Amino acid sequence: MAKNNTKKQYLVVGLGRFGSAIAETLCEAGEEVLGVDDDLELVENMRDRITHTVQMDAMDRSALMALGVQDFDVAFVTMGSDIRASGMITLLMKELGVKRVIAKAHDEFHGRMLEKLGADEVLFPERDMGRRIAHNLVSGNIVDYLELSPDYSMAEIRPNAEWIDKSLRALELRSRSGVNVIAIRNGEALNAMPQPDTVIREGDVLLVVASEKSLAEMDRRR
Repeated sequence: MAKNNTKKQYLVVGLGRFGSAIAETLCEAGEEVLGVDDDLELVENMRDRITHTVQMDAMDRSALMALGVQDFDVAFVTMGSDIRASGMITLLMKELGVKRVIAKAHDEFHGRMLEKLGADEVLFPERDMGRRIAHNLVSGNIVDYLELSPDYSMAEIRPNAEWIDKSLRALELRSRSGVNVIAIRNGEALNAMPQPDTVIREGDVLLVVASEKSLAEMDRRR
């Protein structure tokens, strides 16, 4: 792929469900994406859906060099169930100069291995989706949930009844509960920059960043 000065270039290795979803989403956002897999059927399935596709063995160092992987801004290594392949490919990507490598892990042990092999970021889609579903099921006031790190998450929450008709300044959520409100949604209306005098209304949904401990404490108090 020729280098484009206005777009980032993404390499997605592994075109299963997770990898193909990443590749398609990036393309829909206007980015340039090269999808790689050794399975011809998966490659053909994605040929008209992303910028470029190549059938090849991504564990072949010479093939990666010929592909020019060092020119890519980000590489996703998404075959999480094949521990040997994902580890080898992650290592090769870093050795060949890929700026940022994001790898999918099957479990915590696999994730630690990928970090040791040079992954800049490790994704745990099955674990994180499980946590997300669990939060949504057991938390009456958590609408949606995204883990940002092992300690902090972003969540959409419904306000507790005692918050209604009170301002953010009066509630002092950051100092009292460790909850940082970064946006407020009510139906289609979005307040992306709530101020201290912004008042919480019935039907509001708050986008917050908080520690896992703070979110759990809020659930216990609802």
